[in-house]
Amino acid sequence: MEQTGPFPTTPLIRTSNGWLNGFIGVLIFSGSLPATRLAVLDFSPLWLTVTRATLAGLLALCVLLMFRQRRPAREQLIPLVVVALGVVVGFPLLTALALQHVTSAHSIVFLGLLPMATAVFGVLRGGERPRPAFWLFSTLGSALVVGFALAQGVAAAPLGDLLMLGAVIVCGLGYAEGARLSRSLGGWQVISWALVLSLPFMGIATWLLMPASFTQVHAAGWWSLGYVSVFSMFVGFVFWYRGLAQGGIAAVGQLQLLQPFFGLALAATLLGEQVSPGMLAVTVGVIGCVVGARRFAR
Repeated sequence: MEQTGPFPTTPLIRTSNGWLNGFIGVLIFSGSLPATRLAVLDFSPLWLTVTRATLAGLLALCVLLMFRQRRPAREQLIPLVVVALGVVVGFPLLTALALQHVTSAHSIVFLGLLPMATAVFGVLRGGERPRPAFWLFSTLGSALVVGFALAQGVAAAPLGDLLMLGAVIVCGLGYAEGARLSRSLGGWQVISWALVLSLPFMGIATWLLMPASFTQVHAAGWWSLGYVSVFSMFVGFVFWYRGLAQGGIAAVGQLQLLQPFFGLALAATLLGEQVSPGMLAVTVGVIGCVVGARRFAR
């Protein structure tokens, strides 16, 4: 079809827009763990989890009504529940619990496993047959993370490390299920409907678990709650899924590998946490393994 406008949208421009939107999404996600680290200083991890989901769910409901989106089909409800359990409830709760035991800089190293976890669940759910090199890179990446945790000493924070590993697993499952569902339901609509499905339960839990007083909450706690509710839980997904749609899932999805670097920089800048050379080395090694694993995934 001939373009009639003065500035036609070429495939190159569309791809560039996809990279830009994906980059913005990754930047937004990179601030999630440092913000959560600040928020759990003033709020309990459980109340923080249900409240951020409630606020994001209300925002998602408004957007769905505004754009008059069709309701999901019956066969799409179970996958949406899986997405909700993975990225709306599981990952936020487990990371909030983990950040009571470890620093955000330490936890961000585990995010290097998230693309690999997503790829593994994508392989399992999609029935693909990756080459042996894929499993080699996957195993090596996992060994690097486990080795790093053990090197800190068993008494350092084993519970925090286990919680972060659990968070990566459930989030990878939620991402993979959401990616499959987005083919029929749409990208940002998946996270929106997952939030809306969770809204009744999260809203009731927010009310029941509400602290008796907020007088001891600092301004940083409120700002952090707002960030993880609006940006990490909803806005980031809007940019992320738009970028995947415009620039291609395989290409733009690689931007997620930059998230640990951005997160470490934010943890050092905003929270004054120490980022050791060992953390950087492990992060680089894990990212290299994830790149290799995704390369041989198909």
